[in-house]
Amino acid sequence: MRNLKITLAYDGRDFHGWQAQPERSTVQGTLAGAIERVTGCRVLPQGSGRTDAGVHALAQVASCRLDAGIPTENLQRALNHALPPAIRVLSVEEAAPEFHARKSARAKTYRYRIFRGEVCPPFLARYVYHYPYPLNEDAMRAAADIVVGEHDFTSFAAVDPEHGRDEEAASNRRTICSSEWTRQEQELTYTVRGNGFLHHMVRNLVGTFLLVGKGTLNREGMKSILEARERSAAGPTAPACGLYLASVEY
Repeated sequence: MRNLKITLAYDGRDFHGWQAQPERSTVQGTLAGAIERVTGCRVLPQGSGRTDAGVHALAQVASCRLDAGIPTENLQRALNHALPPAIRVLSVEEAAPEFHARKSARAKTYRYRIFRGEVCPPFLARYVYHYPYPLNEDAMRAAADIVVGEHDFTSFAAVDPEHGRDEEAASNRRTICSSEWTRQEQELTYTVRGNGFLHHMVRNLVGTFLLVGKGTLNREGMKSILEARERSAAGPTAPACGLYLASVEY
């Protein structure tokens, strides 16, 4: 049995997220189907994490064990031939027997893109959140570091339907290594790197930082929300279309 590490990119707009679901098109389910067609092996590749419906990935990582002798380069080509254009396998590598895409991950980086121009180009619209209204971007940049460090991020976590509230609350501590807003031409981008992220956490952070930009929340208020450990204290969930899983570190 070979243990394989598969790195892939995908346009999440037309999928109901990563995790396989009955009678719904998902990235995990589509990849599993392609692997079976190419190798004859029925496996469920395990991802580094579950991206939500509409969320994109620049470098998602999956792992699976295969009893097939196809060389990795040939397997990459064959999978891309079998997959829809919205999913591309960037690489297939032999991994150590103990490697697991989720359990072995040490850090992840997410990126959220906001288009600030008055008119969003139609070819860009499905990949950014279009927000042309006034924002104090300097205030958002100044507040970004509040979430850096180890914290309980309950205020920014949606309740995961697969876990009970008590179980979820007990595991909501995460460490954020970096958090920053940057501006390039008409795009405002939030980049955050951490050892793990909760359900909807990045999108809830973005929605709350937008309140800072609108002037309805200041830096101290952002800190109070973090300390409150209550989802209702934070801002709304930003749309999925602007979010990307940028990289996974091992």
